[in-house]
Parts: sequence; C-alpha cells; structure tokens
Amino acid sequence: MAAEGGGKEMNEIKTQFTTREGVYKLLTHSEYSRPNRVPFNSQGSNPVKVSFVNVNDQSGNGDRICFNVGRELYFYIYKGVRKAADLSKPIDKRIYKGTQPTCHDFNPLTATAESVSLLVGFSAGQVQLIDPIKKETSKLFNEEVGSAEFTLKHTRRLINLGRKTSPEQSRLIDKSGVTCVRWVPGSESLFLVAHSSGSLYLYNVEHTCGTTPPHYQLLKQGDGYAVHTCKSKSARNPLLRWTVGEGALNEFAFSPDGKFLACASQDGFLRVFGFDAAELHGTMKSYFGGLLCVCWSPDGRYIVAGGEDDLVTVWSFSDCRVIARGHGHKSWVSVVAFDHCTTSVEDSDPPAEFSGSDEEFHEQIHFAGGRDRANSSQSHLSKRNSTDGRPVSVTYRFGSVGQDTQLCLWDLTEDILFPHLPLSRTRTHTNVMSATSPPATGSSGNSGTLSNSVPAPLPRSNSLPHSTGPAGGSTTPNSHMSSKGSSIIDSAFIATGVSKFATLSLHDTRKERHEKDHKRNHSMGHISSKSSDKLNQLSSAARTAKADAAKTLGTLLCPRMEEIPLLEPLVCKKIAHERLTVLIFLEDCLVTACQEGFICTWARPGKVGLLPSQNPTNSPSGTVV
Repeated sequence: MAAEGGGKEMNEIKTQFTTREGVYKLLTHSEYSRPNRVPFNSQGSNPVKVSFVNVNDQSGNGDRICFNVGRELYFYIYKGVRKAADLSKPIDKRIYKGTQPTCHDFNPLTATAESVSLLVGFSAGQVQLIDPIKKETSKLFNEEVGSAEFTLKHTRRLINLGRKTSPEQSRLIDKSGVTCVRWVPGSESLFLVAHSSGSLYLYNVEHTCGTTPPHYQLLKQGDGYAVHTCKSKSARNPLLRWTVGEGALNEFAFSPDGKFLACASQDGFLRVFGFDAAELHGTMKSYFGGLLCVCWSPDGRYIVAGGEDDLVTVWSFSDCRVIARGHGHKSWVSVVAFDHCTTSVEDSDPPAEFSGSDEEFHEQIHFAGGRDRANSSQSHLSKRNSTDGRPVSVTYRFGSVGQDTQLCLWDLTEDILFPHLPLSRTRTHTNVMSATSPPATGSSGNSGTLSNSVPAPLPRSNSLPHSTGPAGGSTTPNSHMSSKGSSIIDSAFIATGVSKFATLSLHDTRKERHEKDHKRNHSMGHISSKSSDKLNQLSSAARTAKADAAKTLGTLLCPRMEEIPLLEPLVCKKIAHERLTVLIFLEDCLVTACQEGFICTWARPGKVGLLPSQNPTNSPSGTVV
C-alpha cells in the first residue's frame, strides 16, 4: 500500500506514482475542464462523467472527449499525451435548464469525422440523442406527448445561439433520473437506459415513444427480476422493460462479447444476465450497502464490483462465486475498471503437482476462449486461452477510484485465480498474509483435507513486485474453495444456513466500522445539516439493511471476510481534492476526473509526449512521490 509518511504528507495531492512498469505522471497541460478552469461547486450536483470515441480522423488525432459538469456538457478534441488541451475551442457546448446530464455514451460503430451519435441521460429522466459535431439534436426519449416536437424544434436553434435549452419535465415512461446509458454492442440503433427506479429499458432509435404511457406484458420472471414487453399494435419504445432488484440500478456493463449483462444495484446485489434470453446467470451480494459500479475483465472471465462497503469484489463468471475482495479505500468506491494494456498472459509448462482433475483445470483455461474481441489485447488474451491445452499465467490489472479521493491499482494474480496450483508455479511475486493470524515463517503446501472443524484462514494478497512484508512463505486456500462442486449455489444450503448466519453480532460489525473511520459521502458537507427526522429514517433503514445482510453473510452469495483472499492495492494515492468519479484506461494513459470538474491525464511509463515547460501556467499545487 502507498501509505508513505504521515500527517500532512498523506493529505497532499500526488502527481505521480510508481508500479512495476515504471512511473505514471500527471500531465498538467492535458487537463480538461470548463474553459474558465474554475473549480465547480459540486454540492448537490450529479457526478462528472467522461466518454471517449475515435472518429478515425486522417490527421491522426481522432480521439474525442465528452464530459458533463453540473448543467453543462462539453465536447472537445482529445489530444491526450501529445499536445496541450485548448479549452477555448470546444467543438460543442450545451447548457441545460431544469435538469442536469448524468451520463452519456458514444456509438463507436457510427462515428466518423463528420458525425457522431451521442446518447445523454438526464436527472429528470429524459434521454437525448445528439450529434455534437453537427451540433444537432436528433431525438428525445421519455417525453410527454406534445413536448418532444416543440423541444426538438427549438433546442437546435437555442444551442446555435449559445442560449440555454430546456427539455420538458414530464415523462411517460419513467419519471426517475437516468443512472446509466449504453449502446448495445454491435448495434447502430439499440440502446439500454437504467433509472434510479430500478428499471432498465431497451430502446430503438428508429422507433417513437408513442403518445400514451406504455402498457406492458410479462415476458419472463425470475429471482429478483422481471422482464416485460411493450404491448402495442405498432413498434414503439421501449421495446422491453427490466425490473431489477430493489432500489436504484446504479450501473450496468456488457460483457466483451456483448452476450451478458452485469447489473449493480442499490440493494447490494450484482446480477448477471444472458442478455438475449433474459436469463439470470449468477448473483453476488456486497458485504454491506449498495453496489455502485461494475466492470468486466477483457476476456469476460471475471467481474469486479465496488460500492458502499468500501471494497472491490472480484467475482468469477464461470464459477458464479466471489474469489477475492480488495480493501484499500476509506469510503465508497465509485468506479472500477480493468486495464487491458497491463493484463499479461504467458505460456507455462503443465504443473507437475496438480490437486484437481484435468477436466477441471482445462475447463478454467478454456472458458470464454472462443469469443470475438474488440481490440488486440483482448483478442490476444482470448487466443492464448483457447488455442491449446497448455496452462497460461495471467495477471489482471484493474483500478478503482472513490469518494475518499484515492486512486487504487490492483493486481489479480495466479495465486488467487488458480489457488489449487503449487505456489512455486506463480509468475508474479505475491506476499501472502493470514487473514486472522500472523503469517507463518515456513512455506506450506496445499491445505489439509476437509473436516468439521473451523477451516484454516485463507490468504490475503497484495501482489507487490517488491514486497516489504514478512519473508515467510505462504498458504493456499482450502481445497473446497476451489473445487468445482462449491461453485454452484445450493439453495438448500442457503435455506438451512439462514438461522445460523442471522446470529452475526451487529455490535461487532458496528465496532469494526467505527475503527475503520469511514468517510461516508466525503465531499457532501450538507449531510450534517439534515433534520433529526431524516437521520432517524436513515438509521432505521441502516438497521434493516444490517438484518438483511446477516441472512446472506457466510453463504456463497456473500462469503465472510476470512473465507476468501483479501487483496491489498499495488498503489493507493490521493490524487484530488473532491471525490473521484471517473477512471478510464487508454493505450498511452489513464484518465481520472473529480467532482470539481477537472479531467486529468496520467501518462503511462515512457509515454510522456510533452515537456511541462511547454505549458508552465497550468501547473497545479501538489507533491511528487
């Protein structure tokens, strides 16, 4: 972990950090924000979000960036590590009245140098399809009858005049705010929209939304979800309505092949669906609180989720179970993302000592190998997982940012992914510590046989290339945690275990949370001014949530902390003054954003394209570590 020094030093903003690949450096000249560069007053505003698209410009500078700050939406040429950002020349700028942009997404299939399709979701529930290059608004979705035509007609003129636009407030489909919007992979016309109501809608840009509220017919129903189709004599939007879990659906993400959909909900559940068949593939429960973000590994084999438990949770798609948790944040985790450029794959010789069957091992190696991949890194990983029966050594890199203003990088290594392999075969040096007791001085091999006694503690891994931890050896997870039989959720086991797990001591949980010194809603100073009635309601809701969590804690839905490996971050740095809301990995840099409205570019090792002296006026205060 990156806790170097103490006191004031730990609260200073970092402008570079080091991993095994080298030094990542903040490029102050590549910072994007509102043209006046004044920090945005973020109280009561929706999170700043960033979207990228490449328009295949022949000039070689085809990257475009879109970001929202408060009521404003900006569209710029993104120059990355090559040239300084010119904030005085946005391609398009829009200011909305009565509502705020909450999320947006480009369609990469239709993007050209002359036109792009950008979906924008709003806090009042609307969805706009705009073309920021042509400065046009094509369509509005989820609007009241009669208002769409007026708004569309006048929005275009008002934007050209640089004046404020005002989408109407009344909606026919869903009156709650939009939390996430995504184009369906491989489609030029279909897109999904999630709302804070917990509903998810499938739209077609070529269809209208009708002049009356939609009527739905049940199509499919399962545990914690239902899918309805829209009853209509002619094709209209929405095509489908998914009701997922309880509370807001905070984020969803498509698998790399577009066949599966992962949903992170405020009720704390991760639900993974087969998208075309609307079938529930698997479920996971957070340690406590809601899940706020979710992402897939480049090969589609693992899902990482983060949320209000301050943890990042790694879930195996093939086994449908939690395989690790990561603890490094001091507040809610707002974004998780895999780094496809740093994920590594190596061929290995078959292990001389393997505790499982050949079928089990090759099943893990081959899973998801035949899917088509969108980029070369993903294709390479998929190819190496499917071409022959030789084992592969994989290290996944993913990152997370949170309301504690910290950036964490994590390595998911072979000792976690394949715990049944001899540790001498792991390609990444990993320090392993006991979850409940000090590490042993000697190396232990595979764990002993199962018994009725309390299982031995499982390892924590921090995957540091030059660990400063104890020089003693390591322990491997118990064999029952990696066996094929335990990867299937046994409903009978869960049902009979509810009474046992419900005896969890809430007093101990409360004490642990106090000791961790959580910083809930780090930058929302208005929380302390809420009325006592509101606070009592929150306390009652918290008690109910604790009771519900006690029923699943200790099951395969939500293992206890000592039952699975606990990862520690490779890097953990404070990089902003306000809560972080964006983390995107690009080929030559990574991009972060905070609620003040500053979008920062961090050059990868060896990828610095500009000297700081070329733009000395934009250097922020901060320290270098």
